[in-house]
Amino acid sequence: MVENRKICAVITARPSYSRVKTVLQAIKDHPKLELQLVVAGSALLDRYGTAVNFIEKDGFTINEKVFMVLEGENKTAMAKTTGLGVMELANVFYNLQPDAVLTIADRFETIATSIAAAYQNIPLIHLQGGEVTGNIDEKVRHANTKLADIHFVTSEDAKKRVIKMGEDEAYVFNTGCPSIDIASEVQKASKLDFNPFEKYGGVGGTFPLDDGYLVVMQHPVTTEYDAAKKDVLKTLRIIDELKIPTFWFWPNVDAGADGTSNGIRSYREKNNPQHIRFFKNMEPFDFLRLLVNSKCLIGNSSVGIRECSYLGVPVVNIGTRQNRRLRGENVIDVAYDETEIKKAIESQISTPKNKKSFVYGQGDSGKKIAEILADIPLRFHKTITY
Repeated sequence: MVENRKICAVITARPSYSRVKTVLQAIKDHPKLELQLVVAGSALLDRYGTAVNFIEKDGFTINEKVFMVLEGENKTAMAKTTGLGVMELANVFYNLQPDAVLTIADRFETIATSIAAAYQNIPLIHLQGGEVTGNIDEKVRHANTKLADIHFVTSEDAKKRVIKMGEDEAYVFNTGCPSIDIASEVQKASKLDFNPFEKYGGVGGTFPLDDGYLVVMQHPVTTEYDAAKKDVLKTLRIIDELKIPTFWFWPNVDAGADGTSNGIRSYREKNNPQHIRFFKNMEPFDFLRLLVNSKCLIGNSSVGIRECSYLGVPVVNIGTRQNRRLRGENVIDVAYDETEIKKAIESQISTPKNKKSFVYGQGDSGKKIAEILADIPLRFHKTITY
């Protein structure tokens, strides 16, 4: 009897789960595959929304939990967190003995997954390679690509870049982005039928949603982390000035996150804006329903580039964090300039850019990925193709 292939997926942060949720489900459901799930890093921590609770609530069995985040949220802490991740994940993979390891996207700690797998001759699967953004994510993403053996990219542009990096075309697949799978489901049932205040708590004001609201998700930029507090205060002042009800989400664990968080806390304590509610996290499906019913998303999250393009949600993208990432026609790009930010928000409200785009797929990525993983020859040795 042939044993099922054991695919070990490593979730290290809140956004990684929404990126890969449908892939996990498709692997779990596939008759030829067995899902091994490792949850690590900030996905385990309360201050970043305890994504692990949502993962367990969705019915996934977690094989291992890896605590590896060092306090500090600066460049040195990022490097040490990555090193600790390599040490811990090496033991996890040694004990689980997976047939292949799945690493997601480009967050700084994902390189730990790739190193721990590649150095043990475990075939490495990488999601979302070949994209272009700048900052530390850019370096990590392409390093993951060179350590990986199988590549699932989200667009034709990304596929071309991965092949140009010397990867075997037979192992590079444009499956679209798995997060669009969830967006596709949301599009079929987009009504906001839950109370965000009651279900998720949060802190700050409460307000009626009948007249519309904004959503803000702003993260520090790792190559500009010294400016994190100054940058978030600019956005806060504009949102406060506009007096439009707003749901604001806490930042990821990156260098500069302390600055962003400190800026939010100090502004809230000093000004106590009653039209802003601050949240740590939401279930992926609920978060997208909140977005699709909003007037506009403001900040620098990739959700504005990916899911919002599919759903046709207007976006004001601030700064360089999503620099050169493929985008739809729903985005207005601005610098960290208060006049620009305010003008762009007002423009998106009065004449919204809400045209839908399918640059990141049609909503069937998870099943495509599982089907390929069930049958593709696994390998851990490769050479550059030119």
